[in-house]
Amino acid sequence: MNHVRLTLDAGGREAEIHPMFDLIVNAPYVDRATAMHWNFTGDELGIMHYVEGDREPFEAAMAEIPEVLEYELTPAGPDEFYVYIRDATNEPVRKLFELVDKGPAVAIPPIEYAADGTVSYSVFGPSAEIQAVIEQFPDPVDVTVTEVGGLEAVPGVLDSLLSDRQREALGTALSLGYYEIPRTASHEDVADEMGCAPSTAAEHLRKAEATLLQSFLGD
Repeated sequence: MNHVRLTLDAGGREAEIHPMFDLIVNAPYVDRATAMHWNFTGDELGIMHYVEGDREPFEAAMAEIPEVLEYELTPAGPDEFYVYIRDATNEPVRKLFELVDKGPAVAIPPIEYAADGTVSYSVFGPSAEIQAVIEQFPDPVDVTVTEVGGLEAVPGVLDSLLSDRQREALGTALSLGYYEIPRTASHEDVADEMGCAPSTAAEHLRKAEATLLQSFLGD
């Protein structure tokens, strides 16, 4: 089993896939976007985005796209908003989301849109199934594997491997300067802040650091 991070690049031809894809990737008033959750039924795609950018031109452009059947936009700050979009799909989108949503390989939200026009998301599953998915992406999408790891590399999994006290110890050590160069706090200082014995604080730190290193470097 592998966790793989895939980066997709349509090379500026996003409009050939879907006009909403083109809008989110190429519009000058979209600084950053993330597809948080989606529901693909075949003929329709419901998708929740978080967007950083200028809300008014985004909404105006979205309202002019015939494939957008319904949307709801909620401001989250001066230059950020959430938007739910229900799209009619076309053949390229159906091919993409059939690859993302079907089969033993599991797509893991979010889908992240980068400033360079690429799109990245995580997949976990049998290596052969992931390779089959990669080989089936249609034109004009190019696929690059940018990260490979095990289950512990899946977003959200690593955090669950640390106990509450281990996370507290790491956070306390970081805030006190334990990891600064030169170090401005000791494990005794961490212990004082946590209200425990120095040996206990040191043990929490060692176990948390070992978990993080094993995840990063591999077993």
